Amino acid sequence: MRPFRALVIYIAVVFIGGALLAPWLYWLAQNWAHSVPRIAGAPFHRFIDRSLLILALAGLWPLMRALGATSLREAGLTLPYGQFKRFSGGLLIGFFSLAFVAGTAIGFGERVFVQNLTAHKIVGTIFSAIATAAIVATLEEILFRGGIFGGLRRMIYWPIALGISSMIYALVHFLQRAEITGAIHWNSGLILLPKMLGGFADFHALVPGFFNLTLAGVLLGLAYQRTGNLYFSIGLHAGWIFWLKTYGAFTADAPRAATWFWGGGKMIDGWLAFFVLALTLFLFKFLPPGEKRTPFQIPR
Repeated sequence: MRPFRALVIYIAVVFIGGALLAPWLYWLAQNWAHSVPRIAGAPFHRFIDRSLLILALAGLWPLMRALGATSLREAGLTLPYGQFKRFSGGLLIGFFSLAFVAGTAIGFGERVFVQNLTAHKIVGTIFSAIATAAIVATLEEILFRGGIFGGLRRMIYWPIALGISSMIYALVHFLQRAEITGAIHWNSGLILLPKMLGGFADFHALVPGFFNLTLAGVLLGLAYQRTGNLYFSIGLHAGWIFWLKTYGAFTADAPRAATWFWGGGKMIDGWLAFFVLALTLFLFKFLPPGEKRTPFQIPR
């Protein structure tokens, strides 16, 4: 099957190719360390993260073409005119869902505000979170929902495609921080990549962390399926990212906090986030359906 083969090749190129590309990006950053000291000083696992994203985005359109897509509209990217309600609706749901998680944990004394935060630090973190939310939400929705989920649902029944694409999304976001000692060689990325998947061997990290990420992927994919384009999903994702970037910066675990339930600085690593995401999933039944899409024939 040509579509299935294309998807398998795409995933293999992203992970294996990203691991092989990372050392070259690392060496390039070291050569220009005087101009980009912040990038050059980043840990090596960050270069793997960026390499995966670069190849994933670079290969997205060839993947969509292999699956039969002929326009950006078929990848969920319609003209933004008239889409403000969808975007803002997703943004509000994303923002207030994790605001509830944050407020509840702080209210019960399980998280405390970091002391001695300067106004410059607070404002800088907020603006950085807004910029990150806008960029990352847009790129990841194009990649995971418009590309991977959109491609899978052209091959298989869409609920199954939703589950598979959501687990792929969770897998990528479940990569753990890991470091490699010594000099960086051409195969350092291949050596480090399995270590970055070490979270799967940690039951407390796997449950509910991986479940929460998968459920988040289901929500984002369902929003795309329900509304007909990516604008609601982008808004929802952006609202979540804003909290994920500010919560850990402004708060810390209280002494003897029950992080297994309330979550830590990541917020989505506790059961409270799971219950809130599950409730959000229930509310999605009230989303207004989008325009019907004319299916196109998959090339074989």
